[in-house]
Amino acid sequence: MAKISNIILVHGAWADGSSWVKVLPLLAAQGMTVTAVQLPLTAFDADVAAVRRAIALAEGEVVLVGHSYAGAVIGEAGNDPKVARMVYIDAFAPDAGESAGSLFAQFEAAPLGAELRPDAEGFLKLSREGAFNLFAQDLDQSEKAAVYATQGPINGAALGGTLTAAAWHDRPVFYMIGDQDHAIPPVEQARMATRMNATITHVQSSHVPMLSQPQAVADFILSAAA
Repeated sequence: MAKISNIILVHGAWADGSSWVKVLPLLAAQGMTVTAVQLPLTAFDADVAAVRRAIALAEGEVVLVGHSYAGAVIGEAGNDPKVARMVYIDAFAPDAGESAGSLFAQFEAAPLGAELRPDAEGFLKLSREGAFNLFAQDLDQSEKAAVYATQGPINGAALGGTLTAAAWHDRPVFYMIGDQDHAIPPVEQARMATRMNATITHVQSSHVPMLSQPQAVADFILSAAA
């Protein structure tokens, strides 16, 4: 496979594009052209559209990377012919007709689920306990506080967005499993990755390895690009 130099990074729920801030310079130092998409997190279709716009602006083939909820988003947006390879980081990996939410309903209980707080408009936010001790437990206290303060609440309905076609069927796929993930159980990540016939790696991290283990995440993305 030829080397690809365009990387598009897509954040998950309770995050924004800055969740890749430690990975971005590591990829750029290797000559990669990197875009970190800002998802609105208001609706699944809107999130897919945001990724499609980023793909449209890329010059040449793309490695499309998704974290957490964004695994569902890239599964739909990745059907663009520019997308040559896909990388999942602690991510949902729905098939056609499935959603992040429908997969989550089938999973073993994940501790983070009890720490979601809906508002009057149906947007879900992490409690302080959830952010500090279950979502980003391996960061230092100041970083945990930043994750909690800057989290992007997600419209709960977005989690129910179903894929019309799963792009991972037709492309090489790479999957990183965080072995200390309390949001998506590692055993469930392994099942999804195996179903995709993905190249799998493990990292000793929470649900946010891009912040706690940025070099490992960057190296894994670079291996997919190479």
